[in-house]
Amino acid sequence: MEIIRSSLLDGALNASGTTVIIDVFRAFSVACYLVQNGAERIYPVGSVEEAYAMKIAHPGYVLVGERHEKKCEGFDFGNSPTHILQHQFHGKTIVHTTSSGTRGIDLAKNADEILTGSFVNARAIVNYLLEKKPHRITLVGMGYEGLYTTDEDEFCARYIEHELKGLPTDFSLMVEQLRIGDGARLLDPANHHHSPASDFDLCLDLNRFNFVLRIAKDENGQQFLEKINLPLE
Repeated sequence: MEIIRSSLLDGALNASGTTVIIDVFRAFSVACYLVQNGAERIYPVGSVEEAYAMKIAHPGYVLVGERHEKKCEGFDFGNSPTHILQHQFHGKTIVHTTSSGTRGIDLAKNADEILTGSFVNARAIVNYLLEKKPHRITLVGMGYEGLYTTDEDEFCARYIEHELKGLPTDFSLMVEQLRIGDGARLLDPANHHHSPASDFDLCLDLNRFNFVLRIAKDENGQQFLEKINLPLE
């Protein structure tokens, strides 16, 4: 397997082969928690306007997402795993838009296949890739708003690459570096209204989930996240 590391909006735009769009803080961690809490379907969309339009067409849809890390006006939830942790979404369809992750999915039009990437299901992603053995894997760290690289997404790409190659990774060191580095914004009391400190630990709960989220298309050609269960080992 050829493994390519890339980043940000341009990285997503140019991604090829089986592509993992990585957004640890917080889009694709949130997506996993939504699925775990029963969401029937998640539509990741690139723009707030598209999310609004889908809500108008389907008033029962639940809007989840952020811009500049804060909940979008009129949305049901922001992009916080803490805020959705105790909510049940059984039978609900979610429309999810974020500054980085879902925009990356929208841009990755040259990819053969797209998976979401996060630490909470990293081992399942690795197992899926090892089972499928694609010729090329592109790991795209989406960073902050798709414009600036962030350690959490680059660390996650490194973790997945190392696991694929059978190389060791000191995940605990990554966590400590994030605590004083790029993850510190989640721990800043000034941000707790939209980014509770507990989001930090929820997004770094390594291998909590044993499924991957893969892009599929519905009967109208709209992209949604398809859950595929996998063993962690």
